[in-house]
Formats: sequence, C-alpha cells, structure tokens
Amino acid sequence: MRVAVVHHWFVTRGGGERVAECIAALFPQAELFTLVASPAGLPETLTNRKLHTSILQRLPLAQTHHRHFLPFYPTATESLDLRGFDLVLSSDSGPIKGVRLDPGATHICYCHSPMRYLWDGYEQYRSAMSGLTRAAFTATAGRVRRWDFAASQRVTHFLANSHYVADRIQRCYNRTSEVIHPPIDLHRAASFTAVTPGDHYLCAGRLVPYKRTEILIEACRKLNRKLRIAGTGPEESRLRRDFAADPNIEFLGELSTPELWSQYAHCRALLFAADEDFGMVPLEAQSCGRPVIAYGAGGSLETVRATLPQPTGAYFTEQTSESAAAAIQHWEQTTEPAFNPTDARQWASTFATPVFLERYRNFVLTHVPEAITAATSLEAAINLVAPSASSTP
Repeated sequence: MRVAVVHHWFVTRGGGERVAECIAALFPQAELFTLVASPAGLPETLTNRKLHTSILQRLPLAQTHHRHFLPFYPTATESLDLRGFDLVLSSDSGPIKGVRLDPGATHICYCHSPMRYLWDGYEQYRSAMSGLTRAAFTATAGRVRRWDFAASQRVTHFLANSHYVADRIQRCYNRTSEVIHPPIDLHRAASFTAVTPGDHYLCAGRLVPYKRTEILIEACRKLNRKLRIAGTGPEESRLRRDFAADPNIEFLGELSTPELWSQYAHCRALLFAADEDFGMVPLEAQSCGRPVIAYGAGGSLETVRATLPQPTGAYFTEQTSESAAAAIQHWEQTTEPAFNPTDARQWASTFATPVFLERYRNFVLTHVPEAITAATSLEAAINLVAPSASSTP
C-alpha cells in the first residue's frame, strides 16, 4: 500500500505541522505533499522524507506570502500528482483537502478548521483589507469557496481537532466528523513539578488582533495585577506603546521554548482571551500545574475544566476587559482555594502526544485495515516524535 501525507504548507512550525509530523511518524514510508515549503517550516523528523511541492513553490514570495495566493489555491492543489497512492492522510486548514486521487483511493482529512477567511470569518477578514487586496479577495473568494465545498465532498472520512471545529465542518461542508484532539507535547512540564508560582499572571502566544491581548492588559490594570506577556507579532509595537507607562505590565518578547515553559510554571494563572479552534497554550500551562482563566468559547470549552470539585481554570463570558476582570476576581476569591496543580497536570495528560497517536492509528486501521502493512507500531511512533513520553497513554 502506498501512503501519502498531505499538509497545506510547511512555512512555520505550529500545531498543524506537529499534527502532520505525528501522522507521518505512524507511516514511515509515506511521501509528503504540500503547496509550499521552507526549511524553517519542516519538522526535523521529516527532513529526510521525500517531499513534493506544488507550482506555488516556484512563484516569488510564495513562501512568505502564501495567503495572498488564494485565487491560485485550487489549481495548485490539483496540480499535486497523487496517482498511484492508495491512502492519503491530510492535515488541513486550507485547500489541501482538494487533492485529486485515483478512483478507489481513501482520503482521511484531519481538519484543523475550514478556511475561516472563506467561511465564518469572511466579512471580518474582508473588512480588514483595503485597496487592491480587498478588491481581489472579493472578486475571487466566492469561486474558491465553491471549489472548497466541492473538494470537501470528495473526502472519504473527516476528523476534527475539536467539537467546535466538528460543528463548523457540519455547517460549512455538511459532513460529519470524528473528534481527535491534536497532540500536545507535555514532557517539558516534568521539570517544573516542584516550582512555586509567583503572584503575576501570564498571557502567551502570537500578538495578533483576534487574540484580544488588550482586554487582558486592561483587566489586570483595573485590578492592579501584574501581567507578563510572552510573544511577538504585528500588535506588539502598538501594545507596547499604549501600555509602556504601567509598571505592572511586562512584555517579554519572543521566548525560547525552555523559557516559555518556565513562564508557564511560574505564573499565578494563564489568561487566554482568544476564540480558538482548539488552543494548545492553555494545555501547556495546565501541564505545568497552572490554572487557566479563558474566554468561554471555542476550543477553550474543551481544554479548560471549570467545574468543581476539580477545576483547572475558569471562564469569562464576554471578550471585554470588564468580563475578564470579573472572572479573575471570582477565581481569586472563590475557586483558587480549591485548585490543585495535580488536577491540572492530570487533565492535560489526556491530550498528550501518545494519546493522539493511538487514537489516530486506530481510526485509520479501523477504516482501512489493509493499511496495517504500511503502519509502524505505536511504540515506534512515540519514540520518534515523543521520546520522553510514556508509551502507555
């Protein structure tokens, strides 16, 4: 059996690339296909795999500005040559679900989300554009959306990274999906089991508009609480300028992985204001034994447990500084005394990489039993992509 692992693009390393890496670890002879790739975006375990790119790879600026090539997505996706492959395993939050297969081939699509800028977030993305960019997007988005829907109908089985995304797949594509939460690397947390947390809060991640970092800053200012902000992005300069005078607000910039995990372990709680499809940062913080106070929508409803008697965090109900401040106060006065770091660590462990590998492998072999000839053992896959994790999820 010939197996292909297909990912929308390898240009940065994030949660989507981690999923593609784990899928590939389960099928060591699989070839890789993507629209565009750069060395910085390819996980180390995949650098020796045979990698096929699309016609976009040859276009100037495609590696750094791939999102601006939306009108070319359908042609580029269908240009990938997957003839002769029996099983295609895709990791997709873009157009890659639309790859053309041989008749009789099976396509299992792990969907991080239907393209937000074509579906739920169309008006929001469009309103943020201007000039020729907005005109080109308006003129072409409808055609690409219709193509994306047609492509979704050719997928054999859908997997979703959260129930939130599964609902969106149903709404946008009229397709059902099984939920398998993405793999979270939690082994680094073992170094911080004896850490005493500080009195400051933490917010971590890319500083982009939808993360709503400013409401967390305002909430901490209202309460006179200390807040550290880890990460960088297009919003950084504005936020630094607007809040430079407040001694309780500290911008840490971009941190190395060990530095970020140390910040998780030493904070009083992580604050999280984004409406995410899933969201890995809250689970990373909980794996270090720290609670999360999050906007109660989207993936946070699946990654943070706010119910007694074993809460791992709390929710605020609106994306406003007032709502966030009220949730912080309520947490401090009511729920924090009941919080046990061990509960947070145990909860996070149910999302660990070995859990994903086992569930994904079982799903594929249940629906395509003959793929057992191409699959490696669960233990071998864990040793490749999560060597510090237990082989017993």
